[in-house]
Amino acid sequence: MRGLYYVGLDIHKKTIAYCVKRADGHIVDEGTVRATRSSLADWVSARRGRWIVGMEATLFTGWVYDFLKPCVSDVKVGHPYMLRAIVAGKKKNDRLDARTLSDLLRCDLFPACYMAPPEVRELRRVLRYRNLLVSEATRMKNKTAGLLMEVGAEYTKSRLHGKRYFNELLHALEEVPSSVLRLLRLSHESMEIFERNQRWLLEELARDPELCSRLQRLMSVAGVGEVTALTWALEIGDPHRFRSVKQAVSYCGLCSRQDESAGVSKRGPLSKQRNKHLQRVLVEAAKLAPRWNPQLAAVYTRERDRGGNHNRATLAVARKLVSYLLCVDKTKKPFELKEAA
Repeated sequence: MRGLYYVGLDIHKKTIAYCVKRADGHIVDEGTVRATRSSLADWVSARRGRWIVGMEATLFTGWVYDFLKPCVSDVKVGHPYMLRAIVAGKKKNDRLDARTLSDLLRCDLFPACYMAPPEVRELRRVLRYRNLLVSEATRMKNKTAGLLMEVGAEYTKSRLHGKRYFNELLHALEEVPSSVLRLLRLSHESMEIFERNQRWLLEELARDPELCSRLQRLMSVAGVGEVTALTWALEIGDPHRFRSVKQAVSYCGLCSRQDESAGVSKRGPLSKQRNKHLQRVLVEAAKLAPRWNPQLAAVYTRERDRGGNHNRATLAVARKLVSYLLCVDKTKKPFELKEAA
């Protein structure tokens, strides 16, 4: 194989369907290969010439992207939502998907999305795992309270998850089945394990030398804590890929979807096309940030004065928070509010 070739890869858990085409659309080769590093290495060694690879963003895309990048002229990862609209058709199978991806590449219509560097993706994986531990700890807390309510036990909600109070409560419970006592101990121990591990992961991320200075700058915005700064830095990646604040706000899922037809525009609920991790953290931060940040408090008050409810005012604060964080991240300077001239 000589010249420039366009390769579409449809990646799955166990197999990868591929299609190799020339610029004129002629199929040079197609088939499937096992989704393992050794099989992919053998497949790459049989390729000749220069080739461009396109694949859809899935759970398995990361390692294939990193594996192929040193071997090819270019690797592109397609935006799942845009590809879904482009390749909609009656028939859909792995072979046709690979052909379509290669056609989009050779026609220069491939909707490529941003791929963060491997080191950023590695830290992002750790942060998302920490978020999983936090949610599991919350589930165990709720289960502990639920078990006590099932047997009609009285307890103080604000002190329930403290170690000393919990042990005293277990000894004071009367007419409670032994199975419930065992489940209570198990739930509390699991909660402590999740809490301890999530704190350890958070400390490890905060000590990363590549992130330290960036986190300090982001946390110079009053109301932005360690978790918010970490989530922003690792989920955004390179802030310069956003040309405007509006683009960043849209990526964070803080704007509503728009339907316009015949000059009539309608606004719907918040768009589902967003980074759900950033959206959740920014909304939670926006609920608390006005307590420490007078400027964000003014944004909240102004939105309420216009007739907006609490949720709408919180979203306004979150959008303003995005503009602050993006400015700090792009300029690489601590946040400093300038007085109006």
